[in-house]
Amino acid sequence: MKAVVMAGGEGTRLRPMTSSMPKPLLPVVNRPIMEHVLRLLKKHGLTETVVTVQFLASLVKNYFGDGEELGMELTYANEERPLGTAGSVKNAEDALKDDAFLVISGDALTDFDLTDLITFHKEKGALVTVCLTRVPNPLEFGITIVDDQGRVERFLEKPTWGQVFSDTVNTGIYVMEPEVFDYVEKDASVDWSGDVFPQLMKEGKPIYGYVAEGYWEDVGTLESYVKAQADVLEGKVDTDLDGFEISPGVWVAEGAEVHPDAVLRGPLYIGDYAKVESGVEMREHTVIGSNVVVKSGAFLHKTVVHDNVYIGRHSNLRGCVIGKNTDVMRAARIEDGAVVGDECLVGEESIIQGNVRVYPFKTIEAGAFVNTSVIWESRGQAHLFGARGVSGILNVEITPELAVRLAGAYATTLKKGSTVTTARDHSRGARALKRAVISALQASAIDVRDLENVPLPVARQQTARGSAGGIMIRTTPGVPDSVDIMFLDERGADLSQGAQRKLDRVYARQEYRRAFPGEIGDLSFPASVFDSYTGALLRAVDTTGIAESDLKVVVDATNGSAGLVLPSLLGRLKVDSLTINPGLDESRPTETPESRRAGLVRLGEIVASARAAFGVRFDPVGERLSLVDELGRIVEDDRALLVLLDLVAAERRSGRVALPVTTTRIAEQVAAYHGTQVEWTTTSPDDLTRVGRQDGTVFGGDGRGGFIVPEFSSVFDGAAAFARLIGLVARTQLTLSQIDARIPRAHVRRRDLATPWAVKGLVMRRVVEAAGTRSVDTTDGVRVVEADGRWTLVLPDPAEAVTHLWAEGPDDASAQALLDEWTAVVDSAGQGAGG
Repeated sequence: MKAVVMAGGEGTRLRPMTSSMPKPLLPVVNRPIMEHVLRLLKKHGLTETVVTVQFLASLVKNYFGDGEELGMELTYANEERPLGTAGSVKNAEDALKDDAFLVISGDALTDFDLTDLITFHKEKGALVTVCLTRVPNPLEFGITIVDDQGRVERFLEKPTWGQVFSDTVNTGIYVMEPEVFDYVEKDASVDWSGDVFPQLMKEGKPIYGYVAEGYWEDVGTLESYVKAQADVLEGKVDTDLDGFEISPGVWVAEGAEVHPDAVLRGPLYIGDYAKVESGVEMREHTVIGSNVVVKSGAFLHKTVVHDNVYIGRHSNLRGCVIGKNTDVMRAARIEDGAVVGDECLVGEESIIQGNVRVYPFKTIEAGAFVNTSVIWESRGQAHLFGARGVSGILNVEITPELAVRLAGAYATTLKKGSTVTTARDHSRGARALKRAVISALQASAIDVRDLENVPLPVARQQTARGSAGGIMIRTTPGVPDSVDIMFLDERGADLSQGAQRKLDRVYARQEYRRAFPGEIGDLSFPASVFDSYTGALLRAVDTTGIAESDLKVVVDATNGSAGLVLPSLLGRLKVDSLTINPGLDESRPTETPESRRAGLVRLGEIVASARAAFGVRFDPVGERLSLVDELGRIVEDDRALLVLLDLVAAERRSGRVALPVTTTRIAEQVAAYHGTQVEWTTTSPDDLTRVGRQDGTVFGGDGRGGFIVPEFSSVFDGAAAFARLIGLVARTQLTLSQIDARIPRAHVRRRDLATPWAVKGLVMRRVVEAAGTRSVDTTDGVRVVEADGRWTLVLPDPAEAVTHLWAEGPDDASAQALLDEWTAVVDSAGQGAGG
């Protein structure tokens, strides 16, 4: 006997899940509903099957093919337009006209005994046998009454409670003889229950009802879809699950990685090649699809996650469905009954309330509060660039495809035949992405100078030597699973705001220039890069007094690319040095705050035991450095800025220093004492670079380990800062602790507050209003200066749903009180908008 699987329905009640996927392909415990149906057919010997398709038919055909993988023979009958339940089967008449056949829906989950149903049909000599089942609420189904012999007496489609006279309903599973086709008009919309069966009964034809025992769920609504998952996990359905039951009710498929510290409370299912990190908590009735990543601290309960989804740290998902290829970012919250469609982006700390529908390809902005369905409006990313170039999670937000498009857009902003310098850090992810970038540049008629793995300052310096621009790919500092694609201008500095907007526009329009075959760009690998860099640095920076000083220093290269330039630099400086952690470690392309702190403590111990003058610790790409004094004590970054400022200003006695507005005003006192002046900049490195290029600038720094040595470069450069520091210490013959001791103590407090994007503007307006008659500085954000000199800075983050606050006073208690006062202003503005 052959079977007919009806797989043409649109599943409108299941949107947005069925907006881009036919209902039969919706996964139930990581397997399409229709695959469960086909496996049931095969189990009962019904291997020759015709599939009727209409809505998104090609997706069904592409997924199941000819059925060989399931051990079946599948053919397809395509409807040009909906033909109804009977009309669609009539459309497959040529394949079914020789024998009795079974009709079954491709979107209902069941484990009925089809063999017994077929036997009943044959024993009764029926023309049609309708498979029935008992349900508690028959309102959504067609009710069927049968007599003692099983013969159908009456049908009633979609009754009201006043019409309910039975709990046996039509499951849409039938066994039929081919003569039934005589009652179905060709190429017309005809239904079995509404049109054909009443006519057969009127003519007295043998229509029987078989009441089946077992499980049956018509997966027509979100509630029934979620219930079907739970029922499979609870073992209420006789169906096979792929994978291994590692503990009672906890199923893990092939290739999945589950950290031993993850908390799993079954029944639940984790799909093949999924990755569940430590600190994750998953509770009952949660289903994780293939290749899903669940980051540490995430919580999931009664949640169905389709394939290739990323679930960020500390996100909270309850009773919701997440469509395939969607990214749910850090600390997002999705409530009970919500559905997020395919290929959406749910931003950090956003909240999607219960029963909200987010249709495919939508972006929920970071910090957004969504309480109505998002159907039409598509909010694309406002701009590509963040604080560190184009940043995101590797192979989630930053993929090779994105890197190719970005590089193609960047090339389009340059003239054909221009040269671009490329570089990377020592991570595997950066290496893979850089190869994609190089291919895209060459294909856009750009010559490429590839430096391979070099420190970021070397990449900047080499870019400035005749290139039209540069691209550096590195691991995001402090975030091991993220990368930054940094675009450099012809001077090796980050792209200006204007150049970023131009690149943004080209990328958004996707109008990429392509080279003709004879214009494909060249690829070259410059030689002696490190010697060239070191030579230029030592020609620019004053190193007098170092050779005679007999200084000893300890240098921590942190197993990063910073260590590649140190042998050449330390050798030419002629300084007694001990280098630790010099080799490259691909597994540690960046460092967490905890590992950085531990490294500094260890460096301090070595400095003290070696009786060195000081210790320096580079970040992995050589852009920033941290200090340890001769006693082995860590010099905190904000303090290190004042120490270098004091040394430079004392030696120069004039000029300008560039500092961001977040810096303690003690810096003004230090600079003024030595006859120099501060030029306050925004917190953007671009602004510091701008001032660093100006004549008369003698120093710059950001208070986070980034230092500008203007006589050599206008960008942050750890090696240049180190060379300058060792010269300054050698000539002053003061220790770092002595210099630190003569600088007044600063009392700055900082706090970050979550602020939804929608209220950021209101928050800043309220801050200005609250300032009243006090002095206000709007260099970056709003800095409110009290009459006694205390100040507070309120600064909205450009890339995240966060507002940053800084406060400085004459002591810690005063600074804390000021911070608390302005925190209340920001909080009340945000809450007022939310209410």
